[in-house]
Amino acid sequence: METRTAGEGRIIVAGYAYKFNARSQNLGGFKETILEGAGRDAIERDDIRALVNHDPNLILGRNRAGTLRLAEDSTGLEYEIDVDERQSYVRDLLISLERGDVTQSSFGFSVLPNGEDWTRDEDDFPLRSIRAMSLFDVSPVTYPAYLSSESKVDKRAIDYAASLVSEARQAAPRILADVEGDALRMRARILNLRG
Repeated sequence: METRTAGEGRIIVAGYAYKFNARSQNLGGFKETILEGAGRDAIERDDIRALVNHDPNLILGRNRAGTLRLAEDSTGLEYEIDVDERQSYVRDLLISLERGDVTQSSFGFSVLPNGEDWTRDEDDFPLRSIRAMSLFDVSPVTYPAYLSSESKVDKRAIDYAASLVSEARQAAPRILADVEGDALRMRARILNLRG
């Protein structure tokens, strides 16, 4: 998972909700793995939300609103959320991401009919392999079922502000004062998010 600034001060939270062929923790008598392509149809078909810790009261984005983008690549289910800092819980989440307190992701789903296979792993423990699912949500979470859900925090907004200053010095010296002011205000705003 990472956060980054994407033009016009937009902040994006991104990560992998799941990685293919990774094993979950013990889910109460079985483990689980997601097979490549399991969520491909769901991305197009389902109305999926991005939530904080699967809490429907803390919505970050939605695919049908265009504020959540999802794609299965060769690694797993990648997501990007355009978050809105006007929401207090978004500010809290950004602080937790930056501090490294929230570092992983999860997903809410249901298995489609005939969308699973049951076997046993190398320790003779029950293993469910998911081939087809419906998706409800993706979430930055405190406690993931899959420890392998990739999560990195890459707070690039301060570097972005500094790069604006550098580009302005090279390209347009006469507008440097305005750009420096904007960059310093952006930097101050980001530092305020840090607490």
